[in-house]
Amino acid sequence: MKRGAGRLLSLLIHPLLIGLLVVPGSGVLAGPTVSVSPTAQSTRLLAVPPAPKAVAELPVTTLITPSAFDTLQADLQAIAAQSGAQVGISLQELSGPRRNNLSLNGSQSFYAASAYKVPLLMAEAQQVASGQASPSERLCFDPRDAEDGWFTDYGDGSCFTRDELAVRAGRYSDNTAAHILVRYLGGPDALNRFAKSFGMKASALWDPNTTTADDLTAAWVNEALGRLGGTTAQRWLYPVLSHTAYEHGIPAGLPGSATVVHKVGAMYGTENDSAYVVNGRISYVLSVSVDGIDEAAGWSVIARISARIWQYELSRPEFVVPVIPPEAPRQPETRY
Repeated sequence: MKRGAGRLLSLLIHPLLIGLLVVPGSGVLAGPTVSVSPTAQSTRLLAVPPAPKAVAELPVTTLITPSAFDTLQADLQAIAAQSGAQVGISLQELSGPRRNNLSLNGSQSFYAASAYKVPLLMAEAQQVASGQASPSERLCFDPRDAEDGWFTDYGDGSCFTRDELAVRAGRYSDNTAAHILVRYLGGPDALNRFAKSFGMKASALWDPNTTTADDLTAAWVNEALGRLGGTTAQRWLYPVLSHTAYEHGIPAGLPGSATVVHKVGAMYGTENDSAYVVNGRISYVLSVSVDGIDEAAGWSVIARISARIWQYELSRPEFVVPVIPPEAPRQPETRY
């Protein structure tokens, strides 16, 4: 064999011998090793962390607390229920960022008694404001006008100015004075047409003489907003319905600083009071009717309702300035 061919054969055989001598895992040409079984190694590589234990979902409870207005309604309902009477309440706010209204049995019909004098005097005020009637015009008594009341100086041929009759009918709720004004207005039909023209649609005044708290509130709201003759009418009307001889209803539940323009009516076990209330920047209309309990208890219920509403109005955080007419001069009280 030639020398070159022998060398080539040696190069091929030498690596083969070395490969046969080095057995995997024998420790030759390597440091100590840890033998891991294929099964264990495979398990370690494929293992997935255990899923976290499911946490029980807690029930979600939404608490809705009643608003101050909701609480007011509930309290008024409780006052009415505790009284044992039939009670109608109608409230319309005229100030505040959100002007709420409230009606609890507000559409229920009650005997009006002297509450019919509210639209009557508003009609007179509108006529005075428009120039159709004069405050100094003299209106004369007719025997058919006579009815028991505050004054007893009516007789054949006696005449009184419209201002005098308005003060008697409004501040003192005199019946004969009101009858004279109704007759000169055009009678009960004219009074009802006027009342219905601004929203007193559920009322039948004079005969059978019924009304609702909602209707009385509608009258005062229209007057307060200047829709029944504007400030001229208000300046004539408000003094004759302020500081009246009957302040034991709505005014009794209010602070002395409040201006309360209102009219009461009481007869046959029914007490009514409806008012336009202003104190600073707070302004609202409230009407309350009570039937079925004695008169003193009826006025007490109205005063409690008035006080609770005032408490709510006073607690309201923000108010906008309402449209309030300038304070009218007080008319002197004249008694005959």
